[in-house]
Amino acid sequence: MWRELFAPQWVSVHGLVTTLALGIYLANSHARKQRRHPSAAIAWFVSLALMPYLALPLYLLLGSRKIPRNLVGLHVQPTAAAMKPPGLSRTQILASTLGLPPASTYEHFELHEDGRQARQSLMAMIDSATTTLDICVFVMGQDALGQEVALHLIQSAQKGVQVRLLVDGVGAYLGGRLNWRALTDAGVHVSRFVSPFLSPLPGRTNLRNHRKMAIADSCRVWMGGRNLAAEYFEGDPSRRQPKTAWTDLSFVLSGAIALQAQNQFHQDWTFATQAQRQEPTAPPDMTVAAPCVQWLPSGPDQAEDTLYTLLISSCFAAQNRIMAVSPYFVPDATLQMALTLAARRGVLVDLVLPRKSNHRLADMARHAALRELTAAGARVWLTPEMIHAKAVVIDDELAMAGSANLDERSLFLNYEVMVAFYKPTDIEQFAQWMARRRQSAQPYEAQATSLLRELLEGMVRWLAFQL
Repeated sequence: MWRELFAPQWVSVHGLVTTLALGIYLANSHARKQRRHPSAAIAWFVSLALMPYLALPLYLLLGSRKIPRNLVGLHVQPTAAAMKPPGLSRTQILASTLGLPPASTYEHFELHEDGRQARQSLMAMIDSATTTLDICVFVMGQDALGQEVALHLIQSAQKGVQVRLLVDGVGAYLGGRLNWRALTDAGVHVSRFVSPFLSPLPGRTNLRNHRKMAIADSCRVWMGGRNLAAEYFEGDPSRRQPKTAWTDLSFVLSGAIALQAQNQFHQDWTFATQAQRQEPTAPPDMTVAAPCVQWLPSGPDQAEDTLYTLLISSCFAAQNRIMAVSPYFVPDATLQMALTLAARRGVLVDLVLPRKSNHRLADMARHAALRELTAAGARVWLTPEMIHAKAVVIDDELAMAGSANLDERSLFLNYEVMVAFYKPTDIEQFAQWMARRRQSAQPYEAQATSLLRELLEGMVRWLAFQL
């Protein structure tokens, strides 16, 4: 049997398949400008070389992470360096070269302290919509919160409001079997963003829409890290298996920034439904107002890894403090280096994480990075409850908050959106919010590790977060 398996003709066939697989990988990466993180590129190359029969189908199904720009639309062209107006911050200058929307203004900003306030704000926004209401979310739960949201959406549609609900194609299965028919029968337009079984484009099945936002009348946006399920707000004790409330972060903005949120939703909706592309709504002239917020989309629909680039640049430039909160912490080598070097040069680095998250693999994969950070002088705080908030504060110059976790899937694969805040009073609100979460947290204490433990952690990182 073994002699037949290693017969010259089979060896030749295997060599041909391997060459074909590697050729497809290289040609696709070049033609589609598929730049990858080095470790992910190595993982794909080695897998295709050693296991082409298994790796090639997986690559064709999951391998692409950027969408051709002509299929997306609504991109802002990078600003030429000579045309940048004076007085912009480092982040605004860098963002302008990445093709991101220009910094904007807001009329009102409200940061929610807890799930109760966030829920009341969301329901009030839904009920206040008079013409349009657009919601994009990763998960919508079959629980008390999900049913309450569905009821309010139905009532809005019955009042004549155009209501659109966009749920991620994988996330739609994670929240339970919601009664989608009741929504559509009431006039709510519902769509799933890239079904895992029916992707509109090949090679994008694993690119999930993790954005979370609700836009009313193109002038108010509710957003942050909360999915529309009970655990992200106040919990649901009435269930057979009660849902405990998590700590999460969300906020409301009104004004010009909401127009950029509306354009983002149009882009995502058009891609998901293959509808006719709409021209983006032009924001009002900002020349008389100092821009204080900026829309930061990141993901396959952006030519660059926008959020990752801004985060790395800001961490290397930090002088006094870096504060961050995230449910998962699995940084790549460059982000880890930026945080470690900041701590070593005297920047106060505070990282708030849950003691135990809802993803055990992520918890196992984070320890090597946390050991290195604490050894460099960073402070890591572990909260007793699950914390699902996502925010970063750099000095007194920048705060970023939204949907992106500090892990490689959020920074390199998912569709995400954050908002950058430049006003010192707004930045301090986020800093104080994180400081209050830290009051009940315990400092992380690195434990002695064995070689086997370190190998296991490395395997988890390589397998779970690179491909």
